[in-house]
Amino acid sequence: MTFVQLIECRTSRLDEMNRLMDDWVQQTKGTRTATHAVVGTDRSDASHVVEVVEFPSYEDAMRNSNLPETDRIFRGLVALCDEMPTFTDLDVVRDERLSEHVVRRFFEALCAPGELPPLNDLLDEDIHSRDPMNPQDTIGLDNVRAEFRMWRGAFDFAFTVEDAFTQGDRACARWTWRATHRGDFLGIPSTGRQVTMTGMTVFRFGADGKIAELWWQHDQLGLMQQLGALDELEQ
Repeated sequence: MTFVQLIECRTSRLDEMNRLMDDWVQQTKGTRTATHAVVGTDRSDASHVVEVVEFPSYEDAMRNSNLPETDRIFRGLVALCDEMPTFTDLDVVRDERLSEHVVRRFFEALCAPGELPPLNDLLDEDIHSRDPMNPQDTIGLDNVRAEFRMWRGAFDFAFTVEDAFTQGDRACARWTWRATHRGDFLGIPSTGRQVTMTGMTVFRFGADGKIAELWWQHDQLGLMQQLGALDELEQ
């Protein structure tokens, strides 16, 4: 079970505390068991500092606490605080990866029946989309929507998200795309063929939680082969 430790203290020496934490990260490289740490200051009281540290389990947290470097850092932390820090130990009983939820909503929206949804609740107005099929990046929400409409006009399709991973402001999804060729695609008239394509998409999220950048990688050659575009070359 994931374990989180909440550390609270009061200090007017935040810069020194940050340098102390940098030292701890450097000294425990390869041995520390923490997987994620966030430090914040109270907007109504800047001297109130809160650190949230995540561990794979309580046992991993205890191993981290027993490192000699951790003890030295703790003594340094106490010296920088106006009062003794407090610790709250939390077993995580619910963990929602919101960026993963946005990724899955994005793929669902691309396949939505009827008109393409506006997507302005998911995509940044200045979004950059990078697709190896295009010689240049597609920039701006209107242009990205036009590109998605091109695909929707050529195919009836659905995405299956096979895997999705998130880290910080990035996410990556591995997907399978299954489609029926219904309209013109890169000069290829409708064939009615059932086609499948696999690929991956990397996402970067902006500060507002919307998707700011997309990087697409997919089996374009395999798709063109399934559409018969390579038949003459293979003869």
